[in-house]
Amino acid sequence: MRARFPSRCQLGTTLLEALIAILVLSFGVLAMSRLHIHLRLNSDIARQRSEAVRLAQEDLEQLRAFSVVAADGSARSYSEIINASRMIGPTSGYASNTPYKLVRTVTDAGVPPARAVSISVSWTDRAGHAQQVSLNSMISPSDPAHSGALTLMPGGAAANGANARSILIPRMARDMGNGTSVFKPANGGSVAFVFGNGSGLITARCNVNESFAVADLRPADLTGCMTATAYLLSGVVRFTSSSPPNAAKADDLPLAALLTLTLTGGNYATPPNCASEAILTAGGDRYLAYHCAVYPLASGLWWGRSRVTPTGWSLGTGRGEHRVCRYSVDLDGSGSVDTNFEHPASYSAVDRSLTNQNFLVIPGNETCPATTTDA
Repeated sequence: MRARFPSRCQLGTTLLEALIAILVLSFGVLAMSRLHIHLRLNSDIARQRSEAVRLAQEDLEQLRAFSVVAADGSARSYSEIINASRMIGPTSGYASNTPYKLVRTVTDAGVPPARAVSISVSWTDRAGHAQQVSLNSMISPSDPAHSGALTLMPGGAAANGANARSILIPRMARDMGNGTSVFKPANGGSVAFVFGNGSGLITARCNVNESFAVADLRPADLTGCMTATAYLLSGVVRFTSSSPPNAAKADDLPLAALLTLTLTGGNYATPPNCASEAILTAGGDRYLAYHCAVYPLASGLWWGRSRVTPTGWSLGTGRGEHRVCRYSVDLDGSGSVDTNFEHPASYSAVDRSLTNQNFLVIPGNETCPATTTDA
């Protein structure tokens, strides 16, 4: 009789199946690890790219933050900032310790006098790959003062400056509270100009005590006033002995000088009145400031030429002599300095006050630097 054995059923997993399962799990873990590394790398690059864009935008905004167009040595200017390319780096961004290299390239925009600006920021990511972002823009020499035109009131109302008065009035002038402001062109002088707060024109020239400061003047302090309409012509004279001359860093001690104005084009009832004063700011900046009241012809216009007249020193091209340059730039793109606000060699048909009509005095054997021309 054949013996019978009970049937057997398979229990658990074989060694081979276990090894296959471990292999599949390993591939999955490896894939997840690679995904995690990839996500971290992309996250780093995104953060670094944001920081690079911020650095480029910051540099571009610094270029746009000029106060005046022509270099005059007293304010940040378009000519001073836009004239040269530069490279910065490595520098660390705020969001990480990644070293960045910033390269700014400035070229002609093809529409003079605007300039094309390209700013590139490059760095190396976690994987050792080179990364870069670039910003391209165009900057034109539009006078920041013109932005006030956006706030002009309808009906031709004049724009107001500081203290709710015309922007043509010097900031230091004292408001008399009667619709006028008073300004002394020289603190130690005995002459004061009276401005109409609305028009910004000089309406009178008065005598004052030499010891009175502008901030302390009262209407009763003004005597011998001569009523007449005049325009203000003002600016600074800077001095430098450096070779070659640097217009942006001209802060030598001012020499004694007068600003003289020769009028042409007719018979003027009242000669111009000019005063100058050496200025030393709290920051150590030094220059000669001048202000002239120019009384026009009956037509309301004047023609003439302004000059720096030395006192105790001489003009010439030799060593020990000096040359006078005008800060002058073709602001309207006409191809020449031919409008009054550009500070031409001779003024023509002036019908308004002119500011920032600045000069630079350099050694006589040097050549006037860029953004200036012989006076």
